[in-house]
Amino acid sequence: MAIRILRNLSSKHATTGAAAVSATLQFRRCKTTSAAYVASRARDITFEKLMDKYKNLLRVIAIQDLILASRSDPPSVSVDFLNRLSQRLHLNRGATAFLRRYPHIFHIFYSSARSQPHCSLTKTAMEISRLESQSINSSLPLVVDRLIKLLSMSLTKTVPLRAIFKIWKELGLPDDFETSVISSNPNIFALGQGNEPNTHVLKLVTEIPKNTLVASVEDWRIKECCRDDCSMDRTEILYSFKHSYPPGMILKRDFKARVKQWQGLPYTGPYDEFECQEEVKKKKKMSKRRMMEKEKRAVGIVHEFLSLTVEKMVEVEKISHFWRWFGIDVNVRDLFLDHPGIFYLSTKGYRHTVFLREAYERGCLVEPNPVYDARRKLLHLVAMGRRGRRGDPTQGEEESEVEEGQNR
Repeated sequence: MAIRILRNLSSKHATTGAAAVSATLQFRRCKTTSAAYVASRARDITFEKLMDKYKNLLRVIAIQDLILASRSDPPSVSVDFLNRLSQRLHLNRGATAFLRRYPHIFHIFYSSARSQPHCSLTKTAMEISRLESQSINSSLPLVVDRLIKLLSMSLTKTVPLRAIFKIWKELGLPDDFETSVISSNPNIFALGQGNEPNTHVLKLVTEIPKNTLVASVEDWRIKECCRDDCSMDRTEILYSFKHSYPPGMILKRDFKARVKQWQGLPYTGPYDEFECQEEVKKKKKMSKRRMMEKEKRAVGIVHEFLSLTVEKMVEVEKISHFWRWFGIDVNVRDLFLDHPGIFYLSTKGYRHTVFLREAYERGCLVEPNPVYDARRKLLHLVAMGRRGRRGDPTQGEEESEVEEGQNR
Protein backbone atom coordinates (compact mmCIF):
# COMPACT_ATOMS: atom_id res chain seq x y z
CA MET A 1 0.00 0.00 0.00
CA ALA A 2 2.80 2.42 0.86
CA ILE A 3 4.55 1.74 -2.44
CA ARG A 4 1.29 2.28 -4.38
CA ILE A 5 0.89 5.65 -2.67
CA LEU A 6 4.47 6.55 -3.52
CA ARG A 7 3.87 5.69 -7.18
CA ASN A 8 0.92 8.10 -7.28
CA LEU A 9 2.89 10.83 -5.53
CA SER A 10 5.90 10.52 -7.81
CA SER A 11 4.21 10.11 -11.20
CA LYS A 12 4.66 13.80 -12.04
CA HIS A 13 8.14 13.86 -10.53
CA ALA A 14 9.26 10.89 -12.65
CA THR A 15 7.93 12.44 -15.86
CA THR A 16 9.49 15.86 -15.42
CA GLY A 17 12.78 14.56 -14.05
CA ALA A 18 13.41 11.81 -16.60
CA ALA A 19 14.89 14.12 -19.21
CA ALA A 20 17.25 15.70 -16.72
CA VAL A 21 18.36 12.32 -15.41
CA SER A 22 19.01 10.89 -18.85
CA ALA A 23 21.03 13.96 -19.77
CA THR A 24 23.20 14.11 -16.66
CA LEU A 25 23.33 10.53 -15.31
CA GLN A 26 26.51 8.95 -16.62
CA PHE A 27 27.87 6.01 -14.63
CA ARG A 28 30.44 5.45 -17.35
CA ARG A 29 34.09 4.80 -16.81
CA CYS A 30 37.04 5.66 -18.97
CA LYS A 31 38.07 2.98 -21.44
CA THR A 32 40.21 0.41 -19.69
CA THR A 33 40.62 -3.33 -19.52
CA SER A 34 38.31 -5.40 -17.33
CA ALA A 35 41.27 -6.64 -15.28
CA ALA A 36 42.44 -3.08 -14.60
CA TYR A 37 38.92 -2.01 -13.67
CA VAL A 38 38.58 -4.90 -11.21
CA ALA A 39 42.00 -4.17 -9.71
CA SER A 40 41.14 -0.48 -9.22
CA ARG A 41 37.98 -1.13 -7.20
CA ALA A 42 37.71 0.07 -3.60
CA ARG A 43 38.48 -2.82 -1.22
CA ASP A 44 36.29 -3.69 1.75
CA ILE A 45 38.47 -5.45 4.34
CA THR A 46 35.43 -7.11 6.00
CA PHE A 47 34.37 -8.91 2.83
CA GLU A 48 37.97 -9.73 1.91
CA LYS A 49 38.56 -11.41 5.28
CA LEU A 50 35.31 -13.32 4.88
CA MET A 51 36.37 -14.55 1.43
CA ASP A 52 39.75 -15.64 2.83
CA LYS A 53 37.79 -18.14 4.92
CA TYR A 54 35.29 -18.96 2.19
CA LYS A 55 37.90 -19.91 -0.40
CA ASN A 56 39.05 -22.72 1.91
CA LEU A 57 35.46 -23.54 2.87
CA LEU A 58 34.60 -24.19 -0.78
CA ARG A 59 37.46 -26.70 -1.03
CA VAL A 60 36.32 -28.35 2.19
CA ILE A 61 32.75 -28.61 0.86
CA ALA A 62 33.99 -30.13 -2.40
CA ILE A 63 35.79 -32.91 -0.48
CA GLN A 64 32.87 -33.28 1.93
CA ASP A 65 30.48 -33.85 -0.98
CA LEU A 66 32.75 -36.54 -2.39
CA ILE A 67 32.85 -38.28 0.99
CA LEU A 68 29.08 -38.10 1.51
CA ALA A 69 28.50 -39.48 -2.00
CA SER A 70 30.45 -42.62 -1.06
CA ARG A 71 28.41 -45.78 -0.45
CA SER A 72 30.75 -47.11 2.21
CA ASP A 73 29.75 -47.19 5.88
CA PRO A 74 30.85 -44.84 7.30
CA PRO A 75 31.20 -42.69 4.14
CA SER A 76 34.84 -42.32 3.15
CA VAL A 77 37.13 -41.90 0.14
CA SER A 78 40.74 -42.90 -0.37
CA VAL A 79 43.40 -40.25 0.13
CA ASP A 80 45.01 -41.42 -3.11
CA PHE A 81 41.78 -40.60 -4.97
CA LEU A 82 41.76 -37.09 -3.52
CA ASN A 83 45.44 -36.62 -4.41
CA ARG A 84 44.60 -37.37 -8.04
CA LEU A 85 41.97 -34.62 -7.89
CA SER A 86 44.29 -32.10 -6.22
CA GLN A 87 44.65 -29.88 -9.27
CA ARG A 88 40.92 -29.80 -9.96
CA LEU A 89 40.19 -29.06 -6.30
CA HIS A 90 42.91 -26.35 -6.20
CA LEU A 91 44.85 -28.15 -3.46
CA ASN A 92 48.30 -26.73 -4.17
CA ARG A 93 50.16 -28.89 -1.64
CA GLY A 94 48.16 -32.05 -2.27
CA ALA A 95 45.16 -33.59 -0.55
CA THR A 96 47.02 -35.07 2.43
CA ALA A 97 48.43 -31.75 3.57
CA PHE A 98 45.05 -30.07 3.10
CA LEU A 99 43.16 -32.73 5.07
CA ARG A 100 45.59 -32.46 8.00
CA ARG A 101 45.01 -28.71 8.15
CA TYR A 102 41.41 -29.36 9.27
CA PRO A 103 41.38 -32.13 11.90
CA HIS A 104 38.03 -30.84 13.22
CA ILE A 105 36.46 -31.76 9.87
CA PHE A 106 38.42 -34.68 8.35
CA HIS A 107 39.61 -37.92 9.92
CA ILE A 108 42.38 -39.88 8.16
CA PHE A 109 42.53 -43.59 8.92
CA TYR A 110 44.00 -46.73 7.40
CA SER A 111 41.48 -49.03 5.72
CA SER A 112 42.64 -52.63 6.14
CA ALA A 113 39.96 -53.79 3.70
CA ARG A 114 41.38 -51.62 0.91
CA SER A 115 44.97 -51.49 2.18
CA GLN A 116 45.30 -47.72 1.84
CA PRO A 117 44.66 -44.53 3.81
CA HIS A 118 41.09 -43.23 3.70
CA CYS A 119 39.39 -40.02 4.78
CA SER A 120 36.04 -39.61 6.50
CA LEU A 121 34.22 -36.78 8.25
CA THR A 122 34.52 -36.26 11.99
CA LYS A 123 31.45 -36.61 14.20
CA THR A 124 31.19 -32.82 14.44
CA ALA A 125 31.32 -32.36 10.67
CA MET A 126 28.75 -35.14 10.15
CA GLU A 127 26.43 -33.50 12.66
CA ILE A 128 26.73 -30.15 10.86
CA SER A 129 25.96 -31.87 7.55
CA ARG A 130 22.85 -33.48 9.04
CA LEU A 131 21.80 -30.15 10.53
CA GLU A 132 22.05 -28.45 7.13
CA SER A 133 20.03 -31.21 5.46
CA GLN A 134 17.34 -30.97 8.12
CA SER A 135 17.19 -27.18 7.73
CA ILE A 136 16.80 -27.49 3.96
CA ASN A 137 14.10 -30.16 4.18
CA SER A 138 12.14 -28.15 6.73
CA SER A 139 12.18 -25.08 4.47
CA LEU A 140 10.85 -26.67 1.26
CA PRO A 141 7.94 -24.16 0.96
CA LEU A 142 10.53 -21.35 0.91
CA VAL A 143 12.55 -23.25 -1.70
CA VAL A 144 9.49 -23.56 -3.94
CA ASP A 145 8.87 -19.82 -3.54
CA ARG A 146 12.48 -19.04 -4.51
CA LEU A 147 12.20 -21.10 -7.69
CA ILE A 148 8.91 -19.43 -8.58
CA LYS A 149 10.48 -15.98 -8.21
CA LEU A 150 13.57 -17.01 -10.16
CA LEU A 151 11.47 -18.29 -13.08
CA SER A 152 9.19 -15.22 -12.90
CA MET A 153 12.18 -12.98 -13.65
CA SER A 154 12.78 -14.83 -16.91
CA LEU A 155 11.23 -13.30 -20.03
CA THR A 156 9.78 -16.69 -21.01
CA LYS A 157 9.28 -17.98 -17.44
CA THR A 158 11.87 -20.62 -18.38
CA VAL A 159 15.51 -21.28 -17.46
CA PRO A 160 17.89 -24.14 -18.36
CA LEU A 161 18.01 -26.94 -15.82
CA ARG A 162 21.83 -26.90 -15.98
CA ALA A 163 21.75 -23.28 -14.75
CA ILE A 164 19.69 -24.37 -11.72
CA PHE A 165 22.27 -27.09 -11.04
CA LYS A 166 24.93 -24.37 -10.95
CA ILE A 167 23.25 -22.57 -8.03
CA TRP A 168 21.31 -25.31 -6.24
CA LYS A 169 23.36 -24.89 -3.08
CA GLU A 170 23.05 -21.10 -3.22
CA LEU A 171 19.25 -21.42 -3.42
CA GLY A 172 19.20 -23.93 -0.55
CA LEU A 173 17.77 -26.72 -2.72
CA PRO A 174 17.90 -30.32 -1.46
CA ASP A 175 20.17 -32.84 -3.20
CA ASP A 176 17.18 -34.50 -4.84
CA PHE A 177 15.40 -31.27 -5.81
CA GLU A 178 14.36 -32.71 -9.19
CA THR A 179 12.15 -35.15 -7.30
CA SER A 180 11.37 -33.44 -4.00
CA VAL A 181 10.69 -29.99 -5.47
CA ILE A 182 10.08 -30.11 -9.23
CA SER A 183 8.30 -33.47 -9.66
CA SER A 184 6.40 -33.00 -6.40
CA ASN A 185 4.83 -29.77 -7.73
CA PRO A 186 3.62 -30.61 -11.27
CA ASN A 187 1.00 -27.86 -11.02
CA ILE A 188 3.81 -25.28 -10.70
CA PHE A 189 6.90 -26.63 -12.51
CA ALA A 190 7.49 -28.66 -15.64
CA LEU A 191 10.61 -30.03 -17.32
CA GLY A 192 10.84 -29.77 -21.09
CA GLN A 193 13.30 -30.27 -23.91
CA GLY A 194 15.65 -27.40 -24.64
CA ASN A 195 16.66 -26.05 -28.03
CA GLU A 196 20.01 -27.89 -27.83
CA PRO A 197 20.33 -31.70 -27.87
CA ASN A 198 20.25 -33.46 -24.48
CA THR A 199 19.30 -30.28 -22.63
CA HIS A 200 16.28 -29.63 -20.42
CA VAL A 201 14.57 -26.46 -19.32
CA LEU A 202 12.54 -25.73 -16.21
CA LYS A 203 9.31 -23.89 -16.90
CA LEU A 204 6.78 -22.14 -14.69
CA VAL A 205 3.42 -23.58 -15.80
CA THR A 206 1.06 -21.67 -13.51
CA GLU A 207 0.02 -18.04 -13.53
CA ILE A 208 1.38 -16.27 -10.47
CA PRO A 209 -0.59 -13.21 -9.30
CA LYS A 210 1.53 -10.09 -9.67
CA ASN A 211 0.66 -8.84 -6.21
CA THR A 212 2.37 -11.90 -4.70
CA LEU A 213 5.66 -11.19 -6.47
CA VAL A 214 7.25 -8.39 -4.47
CA ALA A 215 10.94 -7.58 -4.84
CA SER A 216 12.97 -7.54 -1.62
CA VAL A 217 14.04 -3.93 -2.23
CA GLU A 218 10.39 -2.90 -1.82
CA ASP A 219 10.56 -3.89 1.87
CA TRP A 220 13.43 -1.47 2.41
CA ARG A 221 11.58 1.29 0.54
CA ILE A 222 8.50 0.84 2.72
CA LYS A 223 10.61 0.99 5.89
CA GLU A 224 12.39 4.11 4.66
CA CYS A 225 9.11 5.73 3.71
CA CYS A 226 7.65 5.09 7.17
CA ARG A 227 10.68 6.34 9.11
CA ASP A 228 10.19 9.63 10.92
CA ASP A 229 13.85 10.57 10.46
CA CYS A 230 14.00 9.65 6.77
CA SER A 231 16.53 11.94 5.06
CA MET A 232 15.36 11.12 1.52
CA ASP A 233 12.51 12.78 -0.31
CA ARG A 234 9.63 10.31 -0.25
CA THR A 235 9.12 10.77 -3.98
CA GLU A 236 12.73 9.64 -4.57
CA ILE A 237 12.41 6.43 -2.52
CA LEU A 238 10.14 4.80 -5.11
CA TYR A 239 13.05 3.80 -7.39
CA SER A 240 15.91 3.95 -4.88
CA PHE A 241 18.26 1.24 -3.60
CA LYS A 242 20.04 1.13 -0.27
CA HIS A 243 23.69 2.21 -0.56
CA SER A 244 26.64 1.61 1.76
CA TYR A 245 30.21 2.08 0.56
CA PRO A 246 33.52 0.40 1.45
CA PRO A 247 35.36 2.11 4.34
CA GLY A 248 37.79 4.71 3.07
CA MET A 249 36.18 5.06 -0.36
CA ILE A 250 36.33 8.71 -1.42
CA LEU A 251 32.92 9.98 -2.49
CA LYS A 252 33.35 13.10 -4.59
CA ARG A 253 30.64 15.70 -4.91
CA ASP A 254 29.87 14.94 -8.57
CA PHE A 255 29.70 11.21 -7.79
CA LYS A 256 27.16 11.83 -5.03
CA ALA A 257 25.13 13.98 -7.41
CA ARG A 258 25.09 11.24 -10.06
CA VAL A 259 24.05 8.65 -7.47
CA LYS A 260 21.18 10.86 -6.31
CA GLN A 261 19.97 11.33 -9.88
CA TRP A 262 20.34 7.61 -10.61
CA GLN A 263 18.28 6.80 -7.52
CA GLY A 264 15.30 8.71 -8.91
CA LEU A 265 15.51 7.15 -12.40
CA PRO A 266 12.38 5.03 -13.17
CA TYR A 267 12.99 1.44 -14.27
CA THR A 268 11.19 -1.83 -14.96
CA GLY A 269 11.11 -4.07 -11.87
CA PRO A 270 12.36 -7.68 -11.92
CA TYR A 271 8.81 -9.09 -12.01
CA ASP A 272 7.32 -6.49 -14.36
CA GLU A 273 6.71 -7.09 -18.05
CA PHE A 274 9.73 -6.18 -20.15
CA GLU A 275 10.16 -5.67 -23.88
CA CYS A 276 12.08 -8.56 -25.41
CA GLN A 277 15.54 -7.83 -26.77
CA GLU A 278 14.60 -9.08 -30.23
CA GLU A 279 11.85 -6.46 -30.39
CA VAL A 280 14.21 -3.74 -29.24
CA LYS A 281 16.73 -4.56 -31.99
CA LYS A 282 14.07 -4.01 -34.66
CA LYS A 283 13.60 -0.43 -33.51
CA LYS A 284 15.92 2.49 -33.96
CA LYS A 285 18.92 3.03 -31.73
CA MET A 286 18.01 3.36 -28.06
CA SER A 287 18.21 6.72 -26.37
CA LYS A 288 20.57 7.35 -23.47
CA ARG A 289 17.62 7.40 -21.08
CA ARG A 290 16.47 4.00 -22.36
CA MET A 291 19.98 2.57 -21.90
CA MET A 292 20.08 3.88 -18.31
CA GLU A 293 16.71 2.31 -17.57
CA LYS A 294 17.93 -1.03 -18.93
CA GLU A 295 21.04 -0.87 -16.76
CA LYS A 296 18.97 -0.04 -13.69
CA ARG A 297 16.64 -2.94 -14.49
CA ALA A 298 19.72 -5.19 -14.57
CA VAL A 299 20.72 -3.87 -11.12
CA GLY A 300 17.22 -4.61 -9.85
CA ILE A 301 17.31 -8.19 -11.19
CA VAL A 302 20.74 -8.94 -9.71
CA HIS A 303 19.66 -7.39 -6.40
CA GLU A 304 16.61 -9.68 -6.34
CA PHE A 305 18.67 -12.69 -7.50
CA LEU A 306 21.10 -12.25 -4.61
CA SER A 307 18.20 -11.75 -2.19
CA LEU A 308 16.86 -15.18 -3.18
CA THR A 309 20.12 -16.93 -2.24
CA VAL A 310 20.70 -18.38 1.22
CA GLU A 311 23.91 -16.42 1.87
CA LYS A 312 23.19 -13.34 -0.31
CA MET A 313 26.27 -14.06 -2.42
CA VAL A 314 27.04 -15.96 -5.61
CA GLU A 315 29.88 -16.52 -8.05
CA VAL A 316 29.75 -14.20 -11.05
CA GLU A 317 30.26 -17.12 -13.44
CA LYS A 318 27.14 -18.85 -12.09
CA ILE A 319 24.84 -15.86 -12.34
CA SER A 320 25.98 -15.21 -15.91
CA HIS A 321 24.14 -18.39 -17.02
CA PHE A 322 20.84 -16.56 -16.43
CA TRP A 323 21.71 -13.32 -18.22
CA ARG A 324 20.15 -14.13 -21.61
CA TRP A 325 17.02 -15.58 -20.04
CA PHE A 326 16.50 -12.42 -17.99
CA GLY A 327 16.89 -10.26 -21.11
CA ILE A 328 20.09 -8.56 -19.90
CA ASP A 329 22.91 -7.67 -22.27
CA VAL A 330 25.24 -5.57 -20.10
CA ASN A 331 28.72 -6.55 -18.88
CA VAL A 332 28.27 -8.53 -15.67
CA ARG A 333 31.42 -7.48 -13.80
CA ASP A 334 31.17 -3.85 -14.88
CA LEU A 335 27.63 -3.73 -13.51
CA PHE A 336 28.88 -4.74 -10.06
CA LEU A 337 31.85 -2.40 -10.16
CA ASP A 338 29.76 0.55 -11.38
CA HIS A 339 27.57 0.25 -8.27
CA PRO A 340 29.92 -0.24 -5.30
CA GLY A 341 27.26 0.99 -2.87
CA ILE A 342 24.94 -1.93 -3.71
CA PHE A 343 27.32 -4.80 -4.56
CA TYR A 344 30.80 -5.88 -3.53
CA LEU A 345 32.97 -7.91 -5.89
CA SER A 346 35.71 -10.11 -4.44
CA THR A 347 38.36 -11.94 -6.48
CA LYS A 348 39.62 -14.28 -3.75
CA GLY A 349 40.05 -18.00 -4.34
CA TYR A 350 40.28 -18.41 -8.15
CA ARG A 351 36.82 -16.93 -8.63
CA HIS A 352 34.88 -13.68 -8.68
CA THR A 353 32.15 -13.55 -6.03
CA VAL A 354 29.54 -10.82 -5.66
CA PHE A 355 27.89 -9.92 -2.33
CA LEU A 356 24.73 -7.94 -1.62
CA ARG A 357 26.19 -5.25 0.65
CA GLU A 358 23.03 -4.33 2.53
CA ALA A 359 22.50 -7.97 3.61
CA TYR A 360 25.75 -8.00 5.62
CA GLU A 361 26.98 -6.30 8.74
CA ARG A 362 30.46 -6.99 10.12
CA GLY A 363 30.85 -10.07 7.95
CA CYS A 364 27.55 -11.72 8.98
CA LEU A 365 24.04 -11.75 7.56
CA VAL A 366 21.75 -9.15 9.10
CA GLU A 367 18.84 -11.63 8.85
CA PRO A 368 20.31 -15.15 9.16
CA ASN A 369 18.39 -18.33 8.34
CA PRO A 370 18.77 -21.96 9.56
CA VAL A 371 20.65 -23.13 6.45
CA TYR A 372 23.05 -20.19 6.71
CA ASP A 373 23.58 -20.90 10.42
CA ALA A 374 24.52 -24.52 9.69
CA ARG A 375 27.00 -23.48 7.02
CA ARG A 376 28.54 -20.91 9.34
CA LYS A 377 29.23 -23.68 11.85
CA LEU A 378 31.31 -25.43 9.19
CA LEU A 379 33.00 -22.13 8.34
CA HIS A 380 33.89 -21.79 12.03
CA LEU A 381 35.63 -25.19 11.92
CA VAL A 382 37.53 -24.09 8.82
CA ALA A 383 38.65 -20.91 10.59
CA MET A 384 39.83 -22.96 13.59
CA GLY A 385 42.20 -25.00 11.43
CA ARG A 386 44.43 -27.09 13.71
CA ARG A 387 43.75 -24.99 16.78
CA GLY A 388 42.39 -26.88 19.74
CA ARG A 389 43.89 -30.19 18.60
CA ARG A 390 47.47 -29.79 19.79
CA GLY A 391 46.92 -31.72 23.00
CA ASP A 392 44.39 -34.14 21.53
CA PRO A 393 45.71 -37.70 21.84
CA THR A 394 43.52 -38.92 18.99
CA GLN A 395 45.53 -36.88 16.52
CA GLY A 396 48.70 -38.79 17.31
CA GLU A 397 46.78 -42.05 17.21
CA GLU A 398 45.45 -41.12 13.77
CA GLU A 399 48.93 -40.53 12.31
CA SER A 400 50.40 -43.68 13.91
CA GLU A 401 47.44 -45.72 12.65
CA VAL A 402 48.13 -44.62 9.08
CA GLU A 403 51.87 -45.26 9.40
CA GLU A 404 51.36 -48.73 10.90
CA GLY A 405 48.94 -49.66 8.14
CA GLN A 406 51.34 -48.57 5.42
CA ASN A 407 54.16 -50.63 6.99
CA ARG A 408 52.16 -53.86 7.00
